[in-house]
Amino acid sequence: MIKDMRNTLLGVIVAGILLSISCANKTGTHGYDSPTGYNLNKPVKYYMPDGLLEISGIAFNNGKSDSVYAEQDEDGNIYYLKLGDKQVSYSKFGKKGDYEDIAICHKQVIMLRSDGVLFTFPFSQVRNKEIPGVQKLEGLLPDGEYEGMHTDDKSGLVYVLCKHCADDNTTKSSSGTILALQADGTLKQSGSFSVDVKTIEKITGKKKVNFHPSALTQNSKTGEWYILSSVNKMLVVADSNWSVKAVYSLDPAIFNQPEGMAFDNQYNLYISNEGSKTSAGNIFKFNYTK
Repeated sequence: MIKDMRNTLLGVIVAGILLSISCANKTGTHGYDSPTGYNLNKPVKYYMPDGLLEISGIAFNNGKSDSVYAEQDEDGNIYYLKLGDKQVSYSKFGKKGDYEDIAICHKQVIMLRSDGVLFTFPFSQVRNKEIPGVQKLEGLLPDGEYEGMHTDDKSGLVYVLCKHCADDNTTKSSSGTILALQADGTLKQSGSFSVDVKTIEKITGKKKVNFHPSALTQNSKTGEWYILSSVNKMLVVADSNWSVKAVYSLDPAIFNQPEGMAFDNQYNLYISNEGSKTSAGNIFKFNYTK
């Protein structure tokens, strides 16, 4: 009888532990769970041609997924292709440099270099061999390293999130700058925002998270901000006011080096991964399910 009681007690303890783990997983704070409407464990995979081995940022024009626009770390080119193409086309807009993100807004292309310098040019020039009249915009962002940028096509606002800025303590917060796109392609400062890293620590249960965001986008259906950190292998979801709601760990077996992120106009989520010596660059599509 004592043995039966011990077995029963053991069973209750194990069941309790499993239930606790299950409940924790549903919150998105452990394991490889996904935001509502998406399954980050089952992507549709598109492998990139050789020219986009080091693919970084990605963007769509007006959310249309018939063509994806991208840049890679080393060359001043804007690349464009249909997902599934075996070859990629490109136009040259600038010199070699560490380009990290791309956005398209109000018929303007915006390129972000890692040092915070921005380049703009008309979208209508994209399919030229070389793009004339590129504007180089300096001094708009605080000194630091940048990788994440998002534009709101309705308001014309540009959101740039710092990966590591001199004024930031990356265990406390990550700062961002809001810019307003002008009709002539220039940008003007329009505000600021921040992401509270301490909330990320509380949700994940981890101490001293050095948060280094690599991509930024907004889900137009929910208004939520999606913030990707490649080095942390995590996806942070914040509400429209930048309050962190959930943190999702990314499976390193799937996400080699996630650097770019965008939604199309059907609310499907796309994440690009840089390639390596043994694997091609890729773009993963996560279909939206109601």
